[in-house]
Amino acid sequence: MNYQTLGSTGTKVSELCFGTWRFGLEAEDGTVETTREEAHDLLDAAWDYGINFIDTANGYGGGQSERWIGEWLDDYERENVVIASKVYWTMESQFDENLSRKNVRAEIEGTLNRLNTDYIDLYYIHRWDDETPIRETLRTLTCLIEEGKVNYLGASSMAAWKLTKALWTSDVDGLERFEVTQPRFNAAYRDPVREFLDVCTDQNLAVCPYSPLEGGFLTGKYDRDADAPEGSRGDLHSWEGFSEEQWAVLDEIQSVADDLDATPAQVSLRWLSQQESFSCIPIVGARTTEQLTDNAGAAKIELSSDQYERIESAYED
Repeated sequence: MNYQTLGSTGTKVSELCFGTWRFGLEAEDGTVETTREEAHDLLDAAWDYGINFIDTANGYGGGQSERWIGEWLDDYERENVVIASKVYWTMESQFDENLSRKNVRAEIEGTLNRLNTDYIDLYYIHRWDDETPIRETLRTLTCLIEEGKVNYLGASSMAAWKLTKALWTSDVDGLERFEVTQPRFNAAYRDPVREFLDVCTDQNLAVCPYSPLEGGFLTGKYDRDADAPEGSRGDLHSWEGFSEEQWAVLDEIQSVADDLDATPAQVSLRWLSQQESFSCIPIVGARTTEQLTDNAGAAKIELSSDQYERIESAYED
């Protein structure tokens, strides 16, 4: 596993981040996608592959994700693990979801307790709050950094102009700024986030995309003329199929995978890691250790400039 600096933070992380949103998650059929035992096995496997960057959130699995990570951390040196969590949806506060000072204060304490740690390396706002002035949110988050409860700030999905507004507010008011973003972005999903990524490039923000395999589509397990495979995300959750543009990207990824004797998932993840305009650390959310093994294999391949461009161009043609 290779390591890189997380944007302009100075912190070194693995070139893949392990996402834990499935921990404790109930699918539409009532089954739990990842149990406590499975979660710990996956975290052990991620560590064995050299992944030191773990992503969670206060609301994942109703708080179970953070709890299970906290239990797992008991057997590891906390300083060697980079933990990212998020705030917006309410777990500890009695009030509606928002990014007010009161809610952020309540939620960080709940997250720290569940993770059984004194600090969070990276703390994202999970959503933009239109009701709370961004200045209030940033001042509160800045205080958390000053108190040693958070090291760096991140922002998940939002409009490009909102991210720009937040960065401008930090600059004008002398507040801590967002250093990392977490948009939905992958080889088959680009247009909706182009402007957002332009801001990240200009401001030297790290990008940690979620759904880097487009819900499993870029693994090659879906078929143009068939229903979603049993047990896939499309089967467990609502699924609307994919566009011809996306199928064209997958065709090119499969061709490159054949060239490299790799899997489509590995090529798709490597395409993200080799982004030229910004630091990109994809978040992999494997359900099994076998899937994680496949994902981790992305660190062992390298796309040539021609292979990279073939995938880049397939989306445009």
